[in-house]
Amino acid sequence: MSLHPAVPPVIAPRSLASSAPASACANAAERWVAAGIALCCGAVLGVALWLDPSPTGVGTHQALGLAPCGWIAGFGLPCPACGMTTAFSHAAHGSLWAAFRVQPMGAVLAVATAAAFLVAAYVALTGSRLGHVLCARLTPRVLLVLGLATVVAWVYKIILVRGAMPALLPS
Repeated sequence: MSLHPAVPPVIAPRSLASSAPASACANAAERWVAAGIALCCGAVLGVALWLDPSPTGVGTHQALGLAPCGWIAGFGLPCPACGMTTAFSHAAHGSLWAAFRVQPMGAVLAVATAAAFLVAAYVALTGSRLGHVLCARLTPRVLLVLGLATVVAWVYKIILVRGAMPALLPS
């Protein structure tokens, strides 16, 4: 009979990734997809940073060799994406308020792109399941709200282009 109480065996600490169940970590394919998403988001933000935002609030995309907006040329109305490139460029330069004034949904999408870059890079590097957790939050209700916000931002842009409201562009 031993005089010392039973001591549980000492277990060497393991890394978080190896101590978690296999389903708690992203597999290799998911990590490669996350790396691809991070690369694409980073490229979009890099191009936006390289561009100089147009002072008119539209037309920044023309610096990429693209044609002017056909909707404005043909109908005198901006398309739903008018001002998005300008908003992304303002956001990439750190001017979120200017991005929002040019195209509110463009500013939201620019911030979402930056967040997607960070999350995807984190998932790719660590194997985290954070991407799955966040994607599960994109419920039909959230997507409906985003769709309605896009329509509201488009109406706002129509009002700006038509001149009924002063273009609140930075001077």
